[in-house]
Amino acid sequence: MTLTAFDDAAPTSSGSSLSAEIDDPAGPGATEATGAAGVAPGVRKHFVLDTNVLLHNPNAIFLFQEHEVVIPLTVIEELDNFKKNNDDTGRNARQVIRQIDRLRKSGRLFGGVPINDTGGTLRVDRCDPSVPFSLDLDVADNRILAVAHGLVAKGEHTVFISMDINARVKADALGILVQDFEAQKVDADWLYTGSAEVLVPDELIDELYNERQIHLHRLEPYLVAETEDGETINLDLLANQFLLLRSQADESHTGLARRLSTTEHVIPVTGPRRPVFGVMARNLEQTMALELLLDDEIRLVTLLGSAGTGKTLLAMAAGMHKVYKEERYDKFLVARPIMPLGRDIGYLPGDKDEKLSMWMQPIFDNLAYLLSTRGSHMNQAESRTNEQRIDQLVGGGKLVMEPLTYIRGRSIPHQFFLVDEVQNLTPHEVKTIVSRVGENTKIVLTGDLQQIDNPYLDSSSNGLSYLVERMKGQALAGHISLSRSERSDLASLASEIL
Repeated sequence: MTLTAFDDAAPTSSGSSLSAEIDDPAGPGATEATGAAGVAPGVRKHFVLDTNVLLHNPNAIFLFQEHEVVIPLTVIEELDNFKKNNDDTGRNARQVIRQIDRLRKSGRLFGGVPINDTGGTLRVDRCDPSVPFSLDLDVADNRILAVAHGLVAKGEHTVFISMDINARVKADALGILVQDFEAQKVDADWLYTGSAEVLVPDELIDELYNERQIHLHRLEPYLVAETEDGETINLDLLANQFLLLRSQADESHTGLARRLSTTEHVIPVTGPRRPVFGVMARNLEQTMALELLLDDEIRLVTLLGSAGTGKTLLAMAAGMHKVYKEERYDKFLVARPIMPLGRDIGYLPGDKDEKLSMWMQPIFDNLAYLLSTRGSHMNQAESRTNEQRIDQLVGGGKLVMEPLTYIRGRSIPHQFFLVDEVQNLTPHEVKTIVSRVGENTKIVLTGDLQQIDNPYLDSSSNGLSYLVERMKGQALAGHISLSRSERSDLASLASEIL
């Protein structure tokens, strides 16, 4: 029952809950875990944690407030097997073991030790083979389930927490209340898009462009939306969020605005009048994306979109423009995770650069497009082919392409930093990357939630979704979701119906 690790946040010094908004494994915004699982709220519960939960988040034991966290002894044995790994699972296993060892100083683990100031305790439970159990106890997974089953047999209010689907199915079949561990998950169906549309009088649209700004209080009566149930809700316009103003009288009369950071004003968005390194926005979403990419005050930009929406090309064009034309940054750093689609072809021959070239081919494709005969100022006579131009840029040292494997421990100042295919990264990995950003660096993260190749992630648990949801409304961050494919008619058709 294993899963890759996510978070490395440390518990508070007092050992209390990590976040006031997380008072159950379902995470922020969810109903209380026990209520959702069928146990009456207000009753002290026993949460039995599977091994994969602790490998997923080593601080999971601190997220259950005043309840008792039960760690089966078999889980400790499985953590011992993982602690030798050099990946995130090994790091998290070692962290969990260290935390449990520190708690041991407060008392005997089999009797229960306090873990916070609200009455929460942690207890290591042996599997009692004398309790009748229908599954084979020679299997480690079944011994973990047997601990939860034994508590239920004693009449305790017990919830089994596991990220293993099969374990949850078996637990439910045994009559054990069960839940997935959903801390750090977001609702992908309601993910922040970065834009909204409202109906306003004509004079507000005219005022936006004549006065070059509108105070938010002028828009408040119109910041409403209708839910699927027909209810009307008020919209909260966040920092750097875009707003499409559509006339109440004439739908073709529109205006595009963006809330300026955390100020109380929205400003008009017109988009660049000249091509950005040979690229012009082809639709409204791309116009909004370029607005974020070219604004030096916005240090973090996230772009979500399906295949062909132009997210990577726009980010590449903005990076090349900022580094080579405006010289706003010293280098243009491009990175991608090493995550194959389908079956891997095995080891690649050559040195680091030769190996990396295979993984970076999508970046080379976009560079070739930008450096083709499309009016770029970098079409020097001595560089007749796209390959020669790319080699010249890389050789000059201002364009750097690297895998994310060696990002830990680095500091990246004065650079335009593009990370592609971020949907294949965990929240912990995304945190590691963004925390590498140094002074005067802009970081752009792009990805497609429909193309997740990491077998341990989905549209709700991947690092890009988590980053979008956690960073929304921050003055230094901006996000836009792109939905319209501009690659080709066939690409648009495939993206829509396949």
